[in-house]
Amino acid sequence: MNISRSDIVVSTAGRDQGRLFYVIDADETFVTLADGKIRRMEKPKRKKRKHVRLAIHADSHVAQKIKNGAAVLDSELRRDLAIYSQEIRSQNYQGGV
Repeated sequence: MNISRSDIVVSTAGRDQGRLFYVIDADETFVTLADGKIRRMEKPKRKKRKHVRLAIHADSHVAQKIKNGAAVLDSELRRDLAIYSQEIRSQNYQGGV
């Protein structure tokens, strides 16, 4: 599974199962996740890679800020994840993913 920094993932285990998150940091075993709502940038979630699934390789302004290490606001994360969530839902209804 090729999950890297600034990707959007879906949690597959735990209380946050089914939620979308941005990957803030990643190593061989763990990823650090934030969504701007429950898991804010100040206190991101550390989760094992096997408990997340890649949803999309994001290519937005927020993803670029995460890649570059620039400061990202929680509101930016929420807005971007809401947009991607709607795109994923519309693909599922159309028989995509």
